Amino acid sequence: MFCRTALIIIFAMSFAQAQPTGTLSSFEVVSIKPSSPPNGGRYYVGIRGGPGTSDPGRMTFSHVTVARLVTQAYGIYSFQLSCPDWFNTEQFDIIAKVPEGATKEQVPIMLQNLLADRFQLKVHQETRAMPILELTVAKGGPKLKAATQVLAHGDGVTGEPSVDKFGFPVIPPGKANMLVMEGKARWQAPNAEMEQLTRMLAGELGKPVTDSTGLKGRYDFSLYWMSGETNATQLTTTADTDAATPTASAPDGILGPTIFGALRDQLGLRLDAKKGPADILVVDSADRLPSEN
Repeated sequence: MFCRTALIIIFAMSFAQAQPTGTLSSFEVVSIKPSSPPNGGRYYVGIRGGPGTSDPGRMTFSHVTVARLVTQAYGIYSFQLSCPDWFNTEQFDIIAKVPEGATKEQVPIMLQNLLADRFQLKVHQETRAMPILELTVAKGGPKLKAATQVLAHGDGVTGEPSVDKFGFPVIPPGKANMLVMEGKARWQAPNAEMEQLTRMLAGELGKPVTDSTGLKGRYDFSLYWMSGETNATQLTTTADTDAATPTASAPDGILGPTIFGALRDQLGLRLDAKKGPADILVVDSADRLPSEN
């Protein structure tokens, strides 16, 4: 992701739900350094390279927090992590050499071992009751497009993306990705199931999302909305009652829909607030500075 001028690129490569397989369990060489403070310009934040990309033998982590590393390593969302405050503030640049023949599914256990070895991370899991969101079909039925595209694998969108006439970022056809520019978000997932949608919504809204739509097919998802505090303050508002939400085709001066309005108008879906159990990863201890390279 490029930051500073509110341009954010979130790459589609995700290790959530991944299960480590095989005997490859550690990176061969790892360099970890505290990130240099930005000097007023743009700077990259995110993860590049690794199995399944154009640079399978190396992973580069730029301006990543320990919290980001933990969520990637254990396949969880940020709201599922109970950790010290510095996990979300201290940033590091990491270069890791990936063993030859390693797969994307083996990366999480490599990250877990990196955290245990270099940060002395110790964790345990708990189940806690918390607010959740239930995804259902809105009045009028779903507006989903049956899958026709073939997912294009690779590094996702690189560089600064183009935008449409309303200022929302454009993702090339066949690419699974989420882009946010100046608060305007677009998410695209070709040939995907409802699970991918609930996972994206959980990450955007910071709460568990369950699928109660009953929709079992594969779809070409595309969704655009205004990301940020507006969504967080409307967690108890369902898509069907969010009638005042502006759309991206509104006149100049109207920024765009909240994610609730976008779900209703673009996909024919809604979110309802509930309560339920959620798995939480609790940090028992960790070193603030990693061991030397």
